[in-house]
Amino acid sequence: QVQLVESGGGLVQPGASLRLSCAASESIVTIYAMGWYRQAPGERREFVATITSGGTTDYADSVKGRFTISRDNAKNTVYLQMHSLKPEDTAVYYCTTNNYEGVDGWGQGTQVTVSS
Repeated sequence: QVQLVESGGGLVQPGASLRLSCAASESIVTIYAMGWYRQAPGERREFVATITSGGTTDYADSVKGRFTISRDNAKNTVYLQMHSLKPEDTAVYYCTTNNYEGVDGWGQGTQVTVSS
């Protein structure tokens, strides 16, 4: 099982940017897809973005145009660049590994808080 460690979260003001990183314990080249999910207090965990091994990306409507997922296979790392952050983006953000059926592994999460 690939171990995933997220970093880069923090407290920022509305409109700010953050970049989350997800470091994997082994090569991600052959992993079907990598993704990001988030969970706000009292809410269900929700999909944010995925990127396949071939580089195809998908985003939740709520983050399209503001968030960008990318991967650096040489560093075994996946990123989530977030711009124009809103208070409703406040959540714990989780990195995932995905097979063709869905999520099959989770990181421990990193907190993102957007508040003035």
